[in-house]
Amino acid sequence: MRRLFPSGLALASLLLLLIGCAPQPLGGARPQIGGAGAWNGGEAPAEARLRVGVLLPLTGSNAPLGQTMLNAAQLALFDQGDRRIEMLPRDTRSTPTGAAEAARNVLADGAVSLAGPLTLTETAAVVNAARGSQAPVFAFTSDEGQASARVWVLGTTPSQQVRRIVSAASEGGARRFALMAADDAFGRRLAASLREAMQQIGAPPPTVVLTPARADQAAAAQQIAAAQPEAVLIGHGGAAARAAGAALGAAFPGGLPRILGTALWAGDEAIGNEPALVNAWFPAPDPEARRRFDEQYRQAFGDRPSRLAGVAYDALALAARSARDGGPPVGTAFMGADGPVRLLEGGALARGLAIFAVRPGAEAQLIQPAPVPGAAGS
Repeated sequence: MRRLFPSGLALASLLLLLIGCAPQPLGGARPQIGGAGAWNGGEAPAEARLRVGVLLPLTGSNAPLGQTMLNAAQLALFDQGDRRIEMLPRDTRSTPTGAAEAARNVLADGAVSLAGPLTLTETAAVVNAARGSQAPVFAFTSDEGQASARVWVLGTTPSQQVRRIVSAASEGGARRFALMAADDAFGRRLAASLREAMQQIGAPPPTVVLTPARADQAAAAQQIAAAQPEAVLIGHGGAAARAAGAALGAAFPGGLPRILGTALWAGDEAIGNEPALVNAWFPAPDPEARRRFDEQYRQAFGDRPSRLAGVAYDALALAARSARDGGPPVGTAFMGADGPVRLLEGGALARGLAIFAVRPGAEAQLIQPAPVPGAAGS
């Protein structure tokens, strides 16, 4: 079967790195490389140029990833079809200091918008370096704490995942929710997002059980079972998710409530090896949009892109449009490399995520396509 996602371990690593798309307006096909009006490397007159900075790790241990993301940014530049846009790549050296220096350098060279950098610490350094500038920043991180009036975080965030999975489960009748997760940054963000989501739908406060890493899940599962929830969100991935599922199966001998997961489960077919997790739901980016982007990248560069290449594509497309239009396209929905997104005020991003069901020993099944997000609560 064709694989919809990267491996579960690889995706988990990316989410942890980023904690750290928007591109073509919905309603039209994505332009192709070399199509009518495409930029072909020639320069527009100097007085007409609109410069966009791209902040990437181009040297050091992350250089291969940086090069793939740079390729994706070049693909977005061609797709924009505007010869006035001039892309200025700068090396962050994978450090906050390097990212700050790269931002100051590219702003001094006339950049009016920035795509990148990669991690949350680099993003914080870039935001500080660009404080006196009006240039919007389209960062690759999923740390929502970095968002502000001029800074958008483009990674798939915990709150986006929680809103989507709660919406799907509540449409199925669930009102009482619980969370079983690790007591770490990701787990605490899931907890805060779940409490907020319950308020938004007028449901009772959730039961939240956060445990230390490698803790026995049996006691946590019993605590959740005592609350008699109708849906349980598991914030673990990999082996820890399977252990949580087994503990919940033992704690609910009369039948499990609706089991939910996160995007950490995408691509992890081993999740279905735990019987309690079969038919569990989880949110993840739209696979059809990603297949289209992967094919475009393959045709252009003869290789399969990394998962983060899609974020670089979207960030450059947004930065280029901001440069062209004189500001970020807030309120407009776009089809990004990983599905539909909409920029909101204050650095928020609404992302359309699909819903998948776990299948035993097989690829997850798409059960709800990604909706076009319309507002902060989408």
